[in-house]
Amino acid sequence: MPGKLEGRVAIVTAGGAGIGAATARRFAKEGAAVVIADLSGTRAQAVTDEVKAAGGRAVCIKMDASDPEAIQATIKLALDTYGRLDVMFNNAGMAEVALIHDTTLESWNRVMAVTLTSTFLGIKYAVPIMRKQGGGAIINTASISGTRGDYGMASYNAAKAGVINLTRAAALENAKHKIRINCVCPGGINTRVAQVLGGDRAEEFRRTMGAIHPVGRMGEPEEIANTVTFLASDEASFITGAKIVVDGGVTAHTGMPPFIPSAKN
Repeated sequence: MPGKLEGRVAIVTAGGAGIGAATARRFAKEGAAVVIADLSGTRAQAVTDEVKAAGGRAVCIKMDASDPEAIQATIKLALDTYGRLDVMFNNAGMAEVALIHDTTLESWNRVMAVTLTSTFLGIKYAVPIMRKQGGGAIINTASISGTRGDYGMASYNAAKAGVINLTRAAALENAKHKIRINCVCPGGINTRVAQVLGGDRAEEFRRTMGAIHPVGRMGEPEEIANTVTFLASDEASFITGAKIVVDGGVTAHTGMPPFIPSAKN
């Protein structure tokens, strides 16, 4: 039985680890040829080798997703190697923790470039190719942090909110061209972010993050990859301009404590 993405060509940015790597593997398993792009060429190569060892098709490129020339080179690699581009997964992003009055302009610009501008560039350069082909799917990694605020994460909150509304605007512009553009909004996912944000208290960070999710744990990268694969496939043919929340129930909660005397948990 053919996979959900059989015969298609996909680009995954930040594909060398975490959600990107999990999605690259899943895309390949579903029959897509995958271009794995990452700031770390070593990580990108490792995931490419893994995909090939499992019988999939993949090539990789070292690239900075905030660099327009790098995005164009990545798309050129897809076209030169596989002849088309059907799926663009704009997954690159970063966060830097600081209160607003302590956030430097350099830090603000860096977070915006890697998180929001990279998504703009991925859409900008993928759309003309997909219009010529008669359609395609673009998925952007946003976050529940783009739907509400976090303490000390203003630049990330602003960038991810931008990804969500950029997704909507791009979807409206391209719907008649049969290009579907959606974003996924993960909750706390068990990736390298725990190490980055938690530092030497990474395990404590994971426990704390897990506890705030009603399901009682952080999500796994593969669980986001499942959603991205669905959005890339024909199963999502009537979905565009959407933000799909995958957060273990975090945003379903008002914040009120679970105090109902007659209720049994």
